[in-house]
Amino acid sequence: MKKPVVIVTRRLPESIETRMKELFDARLSPDDHAMTAQELCDAARVADVLVPTITEVIDARVIAAAGPQLKLIANFGSGTDHIDVAAAQAKGITVTNTPDVLTEDTAEMTMALLLSVPRRLIEGDRLVRAGKWSGWGPTAMLGSRVSGKRLGIIGMGRIGQAVAERARGFGMSIHYHNRRRLHPSVEDSLEATYWDSLDQMLPRMDVISIHCPGTPQTHHLLSAERLKLLRPTSYIVNTARGSVIDEDALAEMLASRRIAGAALDVFQNEPLVNPKFLALDNVVLMPHLGAATVEARNEMGQKVLINIKTFSDGHRPPDRVLPNA
Repeated sequence: MKKPVVIVTRRLPESIETRMKELFDARLSPDDHAMTAQELCDAARVADVLVPTITEVIDARVIAAAGPQLKLIANFGSGTDHIDVAAAQAKGITVTNTPDVLTEDTAEMTMALLLSVPRRLIEGDRLVRAGKWSGWGPTAMLGSRVSGKRLGIIGMGRIGQAVAERARGFGMSIHYHNRRRLHPSVEDSLEATYWDSLDQMLPRMDVISIHCPGTPQTHHLLSAERLKLLRPTSYIVNTARGSVIDEDALAEMLASRRIAGAALDVFQNEPLVNPKFLALDNVVLMPHLGAATVEARNEMGQKVLINIKTFSDGHRPPDRVLPNA
């Protein structure tokens, strides 16, 4: 049988690319640049399978340009907010993703960021590197402990629950807001308190950690009005999607110290970072490292391979994504 033409938009782990060449007529990315809209349209005209990442926007224009042979978009990543899944389905194109791979890695990164801001770790590192540290002092570089604090988790899926488990180990009290309340047995195991009202939860928390997907419904979920509900001593950690927060409003509140600090691994217009953040010393800025581990990238690649092979063999791929209701 003729091998399907698989076009990969970015460089993937070497072992994954090698296996793709063995299984398919794989066209690999030579220089790892994010494809432009025109390049994506050109790829969609000839590919049987397109393998994009979060850096490529597969919108209605790209879908419309797709040739009749394109039947699968096998996304390398769990989020699909950069893909017009409804347009793809309308044209008979199946979309898959790589779920349940990033949970542990993102939870670990969240905890690292959650500690970094209250304990002023990045500030301390900069101080030492700049040669400005004059030695230990009883009132120097004072931060805030996290033990005994209330953690409010927005989005209590797999990642949110993994963060809750880790945070309990640091002595934090777990609270959460979610579209659906967890089963009582899960709540009991996490010792978690549910809030059906986000507006009521926010002013009572010491730390807010965001773990909801980026959708039209969650766009600027933390709006200027909601950010004003937070305590001046509170912190925000975002390892989900930058679009969930009104970045201009957050920057303004950080600058005026109406929020104590923030740690951001994601941004609304990646790779561009809101310049208002750059001058602030109470925000930690990371280059989307949440799932940047060797293990995660290889597991994601394995899922992509399975989805493509299963689909090519005439079966339903295990990680099919459907349009949002």
